[in-house]
Amino acid sequence: MQNVYTVAQVNSYIKNMFTQDFMLQSISVKGEVSNCKYHSSGHIYFTLKDAKGAIACVMFAGSRSGLNFRMIDGQQVVVSGTVDVYERDGKYQLYAREIKQDGAGALYERFERLKAELEERGMFAAEYKQPIPRYINRLGVITAQTGAAVRDIIQIASRRNPYVQIILYPAIVQGDMAVPSIVNGIHAMERFNVDTIIVGRGGGSIEDLWAFNEEAVAQAIFDCPIPIISAVGHETDTTIADFVADLRAPTPSAAAELAVYPIERLNDELNEYAYTMQRLLKGRIDFYRGCLEKYQMQIKYLSPSNQIREKRTYMLKLEDMLYDSMIRKISDKRHSLALYIEQMKGLSPLEKLNQGYSYVSDMRGRTVYSIEQVKPDEELHVYVKDGMLNAKVTNRQKISWEGSCE
Repeated sequence: MQNVYTVAQVNSYIKNMFTQDFMLQSISVKGEVSNCKYHSSGHIYFTLKDAKGAIACVMFAGSRSGLNFRMIDGQQVVVSGTVDVYERDGKYQLYAREIKQDGAGALYERFERLKAELEERGMFAAEYKQPIPRYINRLGVITAQTGAAVRDIIQIASRRNPYVQIILYPAIVQGDMAVPSIVNGIHAMERFNVDTIIVGRGGGSIEDLWAFNEEAVAQAIFDCPIPIISAVGHETDTTIADFVADLRAPTPSAAAELAVYPIERLNDELNEYAYTMQRLLKGRIDFYRGCLEKYQMQIKYLSPSNQIREKRTYMLKLEDMLYDSMIRKISDKRHSLALYIEQMKGLSPLEKLNQGYSYVSDMRGRTVYSIEQVKPDEELHVYVKDGMLNAKVTNRQKISWEGSCE
């Protein structure tokens, strides 16, 4: 009679077969995530599928420490773990120990690692950014020889300023040869000694733009002594080159606008500067003309002939002042002398004699001013206006004159 087994025995037997298969104990499976659910316990339940099949997967909470992104339906991932049977349900599933994003996800992880490394090395620091020249003569463009990017750059740059020389380096911007081609283009522009460089290409997937996420390209941009504008992809695309470049443009067209200053605006500014310079120059000339006239007057005033003329005039003025002063002095002294003469006349004995008075002295010439000084019969000299009389005292009589000081 044929052996009959229980469900549990069959499930146990199958589980044992899975356990003994070495390949199933450490396997990596790639596919698309679907039916992804984060359980409140911390476990993640999802299905991994491709075009021809599907497999149930689970990642327990204890294994989630290495998962650095949030899983969502539609992601392409590589799940590493063990394929085993859940005996109770008789279903096998993949027990995930590690999950990595496949394709774009892996590239994104690589992008983040390189970005963090270069940022730590200071290659994104603002102090290393060179200013983009406002006015340029030669513009270097490193991009594919064909495509919308180069056409947009040339069209916009030529429209803004047709006098700017555009030097194109036809670089490979996608594939294995893209990195050395872009690096060689940067070095070539250094030799051409252009004023500004635009490095970029049109939009695409992260795989298409990956050449601009390589360290060699970032190092070449960082080491370049010429200011570089990165213009990779569309506005939403961001590459390592954008962080290292001196200026990031959202599109190649915007890069051309940032690199080339409009000739019309430049002409307007030059005209305004010319007017301002003329006005300032005229003001300065007028100022210095006034200074020159002032200096001419000073030189004329300080010249030897003018100094001699000035001194001579001053001397004549002093001479006139001295003469006038002398005249006034003489006149004052003459007037004072006349006053003194009149005073002397009032005090002069001769003047008194002219008025009928006489002057009396004894024989020895002593003035007689009191009767007590003479004696009777004593001879005296009496001086009158026109001569002298000899007199003899015959009598003395005491008289008190009215108003006398005695």
